[in-house]
Amino acid sequence: MVISVASGKGGTGKTTVAVNLALSLDNVQLLDCDVEEPNSHIFIKPVFKSKSKVFIPIPVVDKTKCDGCGRCQEVCIYNAVAIAGKKVLIFPELCHGCGSCTYFCPHDAIKEENEEIGVVEAGEKSSIQFIHGKLNIGKMMAPPVIRAVKKHINKKKTVIIDAPPGTSCPVITAIKGTDFVILVTEPTPFGLNDLMLAVEVVRKLKIPFGVIVNRSDLGNKKTDDYCAREHISILMKIPFSKKIAGIYSRGDSIVEAMPEYREKFRELFEKIKQNKDESSAK
Repeated sequence: MVISVASGKGGTGKTTVAVNLALSLDNVQLLDCDVEEPNSHIFIKPVFKSKSKVFIPIPVVDKTKCDGCGRCQEVCIYNAVAIAGKKVLIFPELCHGCGSCTYFCPHDAIKEENEEIGVVEAGEKSSIQFIHGKLNIGKMMAPPVIRAVKKHINKKKTVIIDAPPGTSCPVITAIKGTDFVILVTEPTPFGLNDLMLAVEVVRKLKIPFGVIVNRSDLGNKKTDDYCAREHISILMKIPFSKKIAGIYSRGDSIVEAMPEYREKFRELFEKIKQNKDESSAK
């Protein structure tokens, strides 16, 4: 089973849930796909054994062949190509490396050169296989690095994906094709607003999902009311705790510092399997 842990906003406890769930189960693979700011490794403390670079093909125009016809601009849906007079302008920070401009150029005037945009590192900690991606500083394209991380998915294991925050392209790239999504939220107006956006995304992708409410005894009950109204399962509640906050700030995991939580995360896993089975039966 491949489980994604996502949130409509940052700071809700997404990584906390992903890490502690991984540490509570056997035969696990944890993928940190928050490639702009990966931090699961801080808590897992893996021994890294391999590192590979991630490249994206960037178009380069041969001025001796180009007549400025504009076909490349027409086919680029990302606005990475523009025509100024008869000159072709390439904006690498917008390019997704799809290859359309190269394929459709009628004069074979465009070739592609690989540009390094990030790295993928793989390692281990006890029974956990750990992989994360790092987007290079100054680069804009997170999805190619996320896809490079997801190429390591081993479906013979329980796979947990720590997704980026928000509801934009990187999140969709991370959670797409997974079996279940955990949406981590907090009982505040901002938390509820962003949860509603995240729910809309996973419903459009038709992925079974449930909610975890972190710092559940703070804020208000509107998140509970929303989930009840929308028939969304609340899989777990984690209360606000100075002890947990202290554990987190030291870079330690909850289940190792508070062993009683290991069973709670195992119960969470059983609820996920039950929810997935019920969704598949509909």
